[in-house]
Amino acid sequence: MTTPLASSVTPIETHNLSMRFGRESALMDLSLIVPDGAIYALVGPNGAGKSTFIKLLLNIRRPTSGTASVLGRPSASISAEAFTEIAYVSENQELPEWMTVSQLLAHLRSFYPKWDTALEQQLATQLNIPMSRKLKHLSRGQRMKASLLSVLPYNPKLIILDEPFSGLDPLVRDELTEGLLDRAAQPYPPTILISSHDLAEVETIATHVCFLDRGRLLFSEESSTLTDRFRQVTVTLAASAPPSSLPRGSHPDSAYPADWILPELGPSVLRFVHPHADEATIRSEVNRTLLNAQAVETEPMSLRSIFVALAKSTRSTTLDILKANRR
Repeated sequence: MTTPLASSVTPIETHNLSMRFGRESALMDLSLIVPDGAIYALVGPNGAGKSTFIKLLLNIRRPTSGTASVLGRPSASISAEAFTEIAYVSENQELPEWMTVSQLLAHLRSFYPKWDTALEQQLATQLNIPMSRKLKHLSRGQRMKASLLSVLPYNPKLIILDEPFSGLDPLVRDELTEGLLDRAAQPYPPTILISSHDLAEVETIATHVCFLDRGRLLFSEESSTLTDRFRQVTVTLAASAPPSSLPRGSHPDSAYPADWILPELGPSVLRFVHPHADEATIRSEVNRTLLNAQAVETEPMSLRSIFVALAKSTRSTTLDILKANRR
C-alpha cells in the first residue's frame, strides 16, 4: 500500500517514554519506532495513554522520563516551524468559527510555501465540502473534513489524527478514508498516525498497529502479522471420554496454559483466544490440558475481535503473553 519515503529520517521514535501525573502513570517505558510511510493505528481502551502519547510527541506536554523524536527532531524542541512538515487534526479541532472554509484556506496558504492549490481543489471536490459556508455552521463530519482539507495541501511528511472517525456517519468516514488512502498512494507518501476507537475503519487502512493498555505497550507490529497470528479456538469435548484434567464449570484462568486468553468453558465446548496461530502448538496444548478433547477448530480474527478480547481480559499474565509473542 505504501512506498518508503525518500528520506531516511524515522518519522516517530521513542525510548522508555514515561509520563506520570502525581502517583498515576499515563505512560510507562514506551519504546517504539513508526516506519516511514506507514499508516500506524494507535489503539487501546479509554485511559490507555493514547492522547498523552500524542501530546508528548508534539511537545504539548513534557515527559517525566524517556525521549521521543519526530522527523528526526527531539519532541522537546519542536516549535511552530516544524508544523510545516507535521499535520495534527483532532476530533475537537478548534477552528475560526467566523470564517468560511474558503477564507480559512486563503488564510493558511500564506503560512506554507509548499501549499498545493491544485491538490486543495481536488480534495475540496472529493470531500464534498461546502466552501462558502461558515465553519460554525458546519456539521461535525463537515468540520472534520474541513480540518483535513486545511492540512493535506501543504504535503506534510507526518499526519497525526486523534480520533478522526469519532461520531461520524458511514459516508463521511468513507470520504475521509478515501482521502487518506489517496495520500498514502503517492510516490513519497506521508506517515500517518491514527489514534482511534473505530476499529472497523482502522482495519481497512492501517499497515501497522500499536496496542496500549494502562500506559503499557502490549505490541507494535504490522497489521497482517497481527491478524495472522491470533486465532479463536473452539474445542469440542467428548462427554463419553475420560474427564477433563481440569474441573468442569467455573475455575480460575490460572488453571489453563498461560497463553489461553479469555477461556470460556461450557458443557461440551471450550473457547479461548490464542496469540500464536501455530496449529501444531495449539493442538498439542489442548491435548495435554484436556483429556476429553474431541475436536479442535481455529478461526482467524479481525482486528476488532482481537482488540475486544484483549480489552476484556483481566488476566495478570496477558501482558507477558503478548510481549513473549511480539513480532
